[in-house]
Amino acid sequence: MSVAFRRESDDEHLEPKFELPIPPGPNLVTERGAALIAARVAELEAAIEAAVTAKATEEQLKSLKRDLRYWTTRHATMEIQPPADGDEAAFGTRVRYRLNGQEKAVAIVGDDEADPAAGLISFSSPLARALIGAGEGDFADFAGKADAIEVLEVRPV
Repeated sequence: MSVAFRRESDDEHLEPKFELPIPPGPNLVTERGAALIAARVAELEAAIEAAVTAKATEEQLKSLKRDLRYWTTRHATMEIQPPADGDEAAFGTRVRYRLNGQEKAVAIVGDDEADPAAGLISFSSPLARALIGAGEGDFADFAGKADAIEVLEVRPV
């Protein structure tokens, strides 16, 4: 019989499940970010316990355990940063700026705390890298344009 007609199992046709990628670089966090990570670990541990009690499928347990491995790694490697002084844009500051004629505000936080829709950007994002080190009244290069960003206000988060 041709190998083309042989089927060992359904499992060999499933997409492989990989570990969740860990962002490169240091795991800098704010106090709020540290609390969010700890809460996520506790939430996943409780979910795994509940899934075992409820006799969840093996696939559901694998998914929960994979998420727990990610968050326990992030918890173990987090480096809580001291509050910023707010003199210049840095990790843990809220920056109000003007770009392309529009005023916007963002807070520079850790990778896991970032939520661009809520105005929280990762310190490793291109915008944060452009802002870091600039003070009120300074201009920063961004997206290949000189002096594209005008920093209007910097304050601690």
